[in-house]
Amino acid sequence: MATLGTRRGRIYIDFRYKGVRYREQTDVLDNAANRRKAEQLLKRMEAEMTLGTFDYLNYFPDGRSAAKFAAQQQRRAEKRSAPYAFEKFADIWFAEKEVEWRQSYRDVTRLTLDRYIIPYFKHKRLDEIDKALILKFRAYLAEQPGHKSETLSASRVNHILIPLRMILIEAADRYDFKNPWVNIKRLRETKPKVDPFTLREVQSILETVRADFRTYYTVRFFAGLRSSEIDGLQWQFVDFDRRQILVRQALVQGKLVDTKTDGSSREVDMCSQVYDCLQALYEQTANTSGFVFATREGTPLHNRNVTQRVWYPLLRHLDLTSRRPYQTRHTAATLWLAAGENPEWIARQMGHSNTKMLFEVYSRYVPNLTRKDGSAFERLLKAELNHPRATTDKE
Repeated sequence: MATLGTRRGRIYIDFRYKGVRYREQTDVLDNAANRRKAEQLLKRMEAEMTLGTFDYLNYFPDGRSAAKFAAQQQRRAEKRSAPYAFEKFADIWFAEKEVEWRQSYRDVTRLTLDRYIIPYFKHKRLDEIDKALILKFRAYLAEQPGHKSETLSASRVNHILIPLRMILIEAADRYDFKNPWVNIKRLRETKPKVDPFTLREVQSILETVRADFRTYYTVRFFAGLRSSEIDGLQWQFVDFDRRQILVRQALVQGKLVDTKTDGSSREVDMCSQVYDCLQALYEQTANTSGFVFATREGTPLHNRNVTQRVWYPLLRHLDLTSRRPYQTRHTAATLWLAAGENPEWIARQMGHSNTKMLFEVYSRYVPNLTRKDGSAFERLLKAELNHPRATTDKE
């Protein structure tokens, strides 16, 4: 609240603004007429402070705090003239954030910015981008050609929008304009295509595959590793004493990088088949390469090369439905579920943070593998309702 005072017969104004006290001396004599004018001035000042429009320099251009307020105004002006061009700020944002990310995520984000986001918003100011333009961009993405389909999938579109959302939220906070990303929902995604192999098909594959790749596919089918994880697996991360595979790195675009997420860094328990075949392979090749699965030169396997020269020809030879090698990971999950393993243990084996994906994606395959399609419930009812005690209770 502002008040009036008198010093040496002249009026001064005492007020607080943003937690700071100010006492501004005037040259106005203290009399009844001047006090009425000063009181009107105070009311106007207090109203502007309440509305957030108060400007100290409008009232006290030669005041003791004039230099400080002028500096604040200069900073606000510089802030308003900051890099509002979308392209420029997108590069600034990326440079600030990339230190937080794994190399693989940095590469994907940079590619997303350069291929989709920056070309579309290149000539826009940040404060010109509104909700309508974002939705228009989303519709544009949905019409772009995909890698393996006619158009980009809903999942890919959602992933492209993530950096755009982060950029606009940061810019709105930094440059004090309204965040346009309001109530923009993700596109509905289809569930991952899961087409696991049956145990009999797995057995047929392992019996038929080239001997030098039998261990490789045994680990793929029974340990549930991702392609990049098995290709980057090194002997130093195979713990035979504890019968565990320590997933610590992955081979991405020919480079060893940290695992996909913190949850992906895990310990995978080896079943007897995996343990035995890895131990036999270790005795044969441990001194030739640090990688568990390597070429004759000791370098990591090239996943695409193995897929085209070994995997697909093998499926055609066995007259099995063509499926990506990643289905070996899905197969491991469904076999564990079919065997009745604890879902939390399975989630840890797979590198999932919880069991949600197991129940949403994999569990529907269990009845086909175990024939547990309600028959257990039928047996329970038959045993209990036909029990002599049940008949006695009814009587």
